[in-house]
Amino acid sequence: MIVQPSEQALARAAGIIRKGGLVAFPTETVYGLGANALDAEAVKHIYEAKGRPFASPLIVHVTDEQMARSLAADWPEIARRLAARFWPGPLTLVVKKADVVPDLVTAGLDSVGLRVPAHPVALTLVRQAGVPIAAPSANRFMQVSPTNAEHVQATFGDALDLILDGGASRVGIESTVVSLRRSPPAVLRPGMISRDELEAATNVVWDREKRLTQISESPGLHARHYAPRTRLYVLEPGAAKPAGKGRVIDMPSDPSRYAAQLYAGLREADEQGWDWIALEQPPDTPEWEGILDRLSRAATR
Repeated sequence: MIVQPSEQALARAAGIIRKGGLVAFPTETVYGLGANALDAEAVKHIYEAKGRPFASPLIVHVTDEQMARSLAADWPEIARRLAARFWPGPLTLVVKKADVVPDLVTAGLDSVGLRVPAHPVALTLVRQAGVPIAAPSANRFMQVSPTNAEHVQATFGDALDLILDGGASRVGIESTVVSLRRSPPAVLRPGMISRDELEAATNVVWDREKRLTQISESPGLHARHYAPRTRLYVLEPGAAKPAGKGRVIDMPSDPSRYAAQLYAGLREADEQGWDWIALEQPPDTPEWEGILDRLSRAATR
């Protein structure tokens, strides 16, 4: 059921979270499928609803740095600097977890990904629930992430306890995930916060080598992910189009606007019955890194 985030609806959603239920809610990145992060049985329902393997860790949403620290066994100075600069916002910090965080949330790892979402509905929900909320994207595993409440409804129907409608997601792709367990620190999943911005905020040189990242270190690292059902091609400028009846989706030239429209555009084209859909290859520059990552995982091989 989709509801507007009234005071009454948010109180109801917070109660569902406290009782072990599932609530889909808006963030600035994409819509999340949330449960009480401290309740392993509730977290199990997230994996079951999504068809997500238990080896894929979840990001935990908190209200502020103080709540984040309560879930971390260690909070290094670099975490303080990043939180001060980018929270609330689309940045997930991977730090050593406290014992209070169930192993199911972290895929058995001794680290946990934490972030403060920059969306008033998400922040109010976590605050009123009084517990951190584990929340991957509110979609089936490896499919296109939802950026509005209707996307969530189309995927899950009435299977969820509640869907809070906070409008279209402003950022449009998932958060940048960084590991502060590595030395130097490293970007595990690129997003709309670039490595250059991270270095400027921390006065630290980050790992820039292309190393193999274990899938279990961060969500969103499977070779095929964020994928529509229709065959998707990323075309070099001037490249020949695939055979058959297809559509090249027209996208903005600005990376922020592109990211905000990407998943909605893929979902719309996916419903139109084409043999294939395509996007033109964006520039290979730092501000496009998160978008290029999503396209590389979603495209037909």
